[in-house]
Amino acid sequence: MDKIKILWADDEIDLLMPHILFLKEKGYDVTTANNGHTALDLIKSQSFDIIFLDENMPGKSGLETLAGIKRIYSDVPVIMITKSEEEHIMEEAIGAQIADYLIKPVNPNQILLAIKKNLENKRLISEKTNMDYQMEFRQIGMSLGDKMNHEQWADVYKKLIYWELQLEKSKDDSMYEILTMQKNEANKLFCKYVEKNYVDWVKKQDDTSPIMSNSLIRKKVFPLMEGSDEPVFFLLIDNLRYDQWKVIQPLVSEYFKVVEEDSYYGILPSATQYARNSIFAGLMPSEIETRFPKMWSNDEDEGGKNLYEEQFLADQIQRLRKPYKHSYTKVTNYNAGKDLVDNISNLFQNKFNVIVYNFVDMLSHARTEMEVIRELADDEAAYRSITLSWFEHSPLFEALKKIAEKKVKLIITTDHGTIRVKEPIKVVGDRNTNTNLRYKQGKNLSYNKNEVFEIKRPEDAMLPKLHLSSAYVFATGDKFFAYPNNYNYYVNYYTNTFQHGGISLEEMIIPFVYLHSK
Repeated sequence: MDKIKILWADDEIDLLMPHILFLKEKGYDVTTANNGHTALDLIKSQSFDIIFLDENMPGKSGLETLAGIKRIYSDVPVIMITKSEEEHIMEEAIGAQIADYLIKPVNPNQILLAIKKNLENKRLISEKTNMDYQMEFRQIGMSLGDKMNHEQWADVYKKLIYWELQLEKSKDDSMYEILTMQKNEANKLFCKYVEKNYVDWVKKQDDTSPIMSNSLIRKKVFPLMEGSDEPVFFLLIDNLRYDQWKVIQPLVSEYFKVVEEDSYYGILPSATQYARNSIFAGLMPSEIETRFPKMWSNDEDEGGKNLYEEQFLADQIQRLRKPYKHSYTKVTNYNAGKDLVDNISNLFQNKFNVIVYNFVDMLSHARTEMEVIRELADDEAAYRSITLSWFEHSPLFEALKKIAEKKVKLIITTDHGTIRVKEPIKVVGDRNTNTNLRYKQGKNLSYNKNEVFEIKRPEDAMLPKLHLSSAYVFATGDKFFAYPNNYNYYVNYYTNTFQHGGISLEEMIIPFVYLHSK
C-alpha cells in the first residue's frame, strides 16, 4: 500500500520538525513548504492526500493559498491551522470548504487524529460497522428463533434496514451478503407468521391485532387532532418502503422534527386498489363493496380502481362524527405537483389535509417497463438513490418546505411497499384472472399449494367474493407468479423487478412517521 502523502505549509515549519518526524515514524510521507507560493508550486507538480495549511503566513496568506489549492484540486482535504480564534476567520475558512480546523499550538496526536478522521474514517467506520453488525447478527438470529408478535417483527425489520443502510456505506460486499441472507431468512419466517395469523387479525380486529390499513386513520391519525388547533397534513407517498423513508429523512428533518417513527401493517392484497381504499374508507375491502357498491371496482372490472378515495375519506370522517374541515389532493404528475405548491397557503385553514403523491409507485412500474430505468435502479441501493434524487428535486419537497413555515403536524406514510422479485412460481387461471404478479384472484386457479398462501374463502379475510369458487392466492418472500405459456420470456422479463401485492416485510410493514414543523 502506498504511503499517505502530506503537504504541510507553515512559515515556521522549522519549529514543527518534531511533529513532522513523528508523522514520518508513523509511516506518512511528509513534504514541507514555508510559504503559500511554494505550496501551490508543489501541488501543481505532484499530488497529495491531505494538506496542513497555516492561516497566518506572510506574502500569500493561508486563506489565499486555500483558494488556489481548491482551484487546482477541489477534493483534497485541507486542515487549516491558526493562532487566531476570530469568528470571521473561521467562517471564511469553513466557507472555503476546509476539512478541519486546528488552533495552535497543536500536538502530534491532534495532527494524527485529523489525518485519521479525514483520510481513514471510512475504513475505521467500516471496520466498526462490520464488528457491530456481527454482534447484532447473533441477536437478530436469536429473535428469529423466538415466537415474536407483530410489534417485535416490525422492530426486527427496522433493525435489518438499519444495518442494510450502514453496510451499504461500508462497501464490504461479504458482510452485505451475510445481511442479505439474514434478511431473506427473516422474510421466510415472517411470511409463515402472517399466514398463521392474518385471518385472525382481520376477524378479531382487537388489541392483539396490529393496526392495519382499515384502522390507520381512526387509531393513529384522528387522535393527533384532538385538543389541538394545529392543521394536520397526512402525506401518503404511494409505495414508499421503510428504507426509502430513511434515505429521505435527513432532507425532511431539516424542516420538521420527528416526534414518532412508527409502523403499521398493510392489508392483503398489498396493492393500491385494496390497501389505499381501505385507508381512506376506514373499512376492509368487502365492507367497502357493501357500503359503496357503485364505487368499488373489482379486479375484473374495467377502469380505475382508486377513483373515489376522496368520497371514502369524507364518509369515514362523517361516520366517526369528526367535525373536521378537510381537503384531499392527489398528485399524479409534475404539473399537479406544482399546483400543490401554489395551493399550500389555502390548505392551512383546514384541520385535516390529505395529500396522495404517486411518484414512487410510478417509478417501480417504470423500472419494470423501461430499460433505462432498470439500469438506473439496478439494485436496492440504486432504487433508494433514485428515490432520494427524485425527492430532493421534486415539487413535493418544495411543498413540504412551505408547509414547514407554519406550526403544523405532518404524517408521512404509504399504503404498501414493494419487493424485488427473483423466484418464479407457476399459476394457471382463466382469462378473467387479474394480472398482478404477487397475488391472483379468480375461479379455478391452479397452483402448487406449498408455494403460496391461499385464502379459499375470501370472506374470511374480508375480501370481495366475485364467484362461488373465487379464491385469493399470494406470493410470499421474493416469489412472483408466472404463466406456463411463454414461461421463459415471462421469467426473464420480470425477474429482479419491483412488485407488490403479496406477503413480505417490505410490502406489509409500513412506515408511519409523525413530525412537527420546527
